[in-house]
Amino acid sequence: MPVQLSYAFVVLIWSTTPLAIVWSSSTMAPTTSVLLRMALALVLAALVMACTRIRMQWSKKAWLLYTYSGGGILVGMLFAYLASQSVPSGVISLVFGLAPILSGLLAQKLLGEEKFTPVKKCALGLAMLGMLMVCYAQLQQLNLDPIGLIYVLCAVFNFSLSGVLIKRVKIAIHPMATTFGSLLIATPGFVIMWLLAGAPLAVEVWSMKSIWSTLYLGVFGSLLGFLAYFHILQHMKASTVALTTLITPGFAMTLGALVNGELITTLLFIGSITIIFSLAMYQFAGLFRKQDKSE
Repeated sequence: MPVQLSYAFVVLIWSTTPLAIVWSSSTMAPTTSVLLRMALALVLAALVMACTRIRMQWSKKAWLLYTYSGGGILVGMLFAYLASQSVPSGVISLVFGLAPILSGLLAQKLLGEEKFTPVKKCALGLAMLGMLMVCYAQLQQLNLDPIGLIYVLCAVFNFSLSGVLIKRVKIAIHPMATTFGSLLIATPGFVIMWLLAGAPLAVEVWSMKSIWSTLYLGVFGSLLGFLAYFHILQHMKASTVALTTLITPGFAMTLGALVNGELITTLLFIGSITIIFSLAMYQFAGLFRKQDKSE
């Protein structure tokens, strides 16, 4: 599959995933919902591996890659599902928009990438300002539990860290094998968390919306979404991959407002625009440097 097509698919999936998470956990416990999603994805991935000639790699480097990616899935998904109990889907996607900047900061320390230029530093400050407005809108105007925002921030930090750590492992592995290996690491962790949480398997209270959302997340959000994500991660920079979060918040917030009745206040809208603008400034900072050199 062309990497450009995988990139577009990731944008589509990530635009709809926050709303699907909110719906899937509306009548299920968060740990139950995410466990069912990952178990389904693991079974489907195993079937694909059995029916194709894709071979797994079991070297130390391969296991390190599976651990980084699987650990990122485990921790990030748990926090995202916990956040879905109190944070609107559009805001979840918006906060994930901070991933490129966090990835850039982490890449400096872990990948030895160049330090932020003055333009990128301004973008970082602007993003923090937008985040403050979003948090204020959530806590004061919408009167939401602050722990939900903390969960989202933990999820996006983990997502950024996982993407950067994956780039540190220099090994060529088929994206499907990476997906399967990651699910092998993550799924047992979800089982343990489900048991520790003591969440009931109350099938009788599950709504059809929750069931279909879980199926969607298992097939598209996890299996096909991870496959496309690992594909573009192998062929693009970690910060470029994170650029998808510049595109998805607008779609996700609009979808949440139209389909799920999520409220978008004036301050939340201004904060959202501020964050998206800061991300655009961050991503295209290189153009300013080229113009300065040409002058």
